[in-house]
Amino acid sequence: VQLQASGGGLVQAGGSLRLSCTASRRGRTFSTYAMGWFRQAPGKEREYVGSISGRGGRTHYADSVKGRFTISRDNDKNTVYLQMNSLKLEDTAVYYCAAGGQYGPSGAYDYWGQGTQVTVSS
Repeated sequence: VQLQASGGGLVQAGGSLRLSCTASRRGRTFSTYAMGWFRQAPGKEREYVGSISGRGGRTHYADSVKGRFTISRDNDKNTVYLQMNSLKLEDTAVYYCAAGGQYGPSGAYDYWGQGTQVTVSS
């Protein structure tokens, strides 16, 4: 499956942004994939943000974003979303979506999107 992330941009601290990740319609049915969001800030390792199960009934978040970020999906549109509220300077990173067989920080994510830049300014 091919993933295309979009929606990144420049936002002030405290603001909101919604990222989207759309999967190609070739291959397996989208709902069979757990979807994850990750991010990587300059000079830092890639960090798990959160994930959602294939049918969308279960989500998991990193402690750093819990209560501020929400992941959802629309399987009819082959799209997963990352709603980011109350953004902080430390949320600045390139955000990646990924598809795999199991949601959660330890899920095996086999397919990755190209990343979209999120910059939070003061």
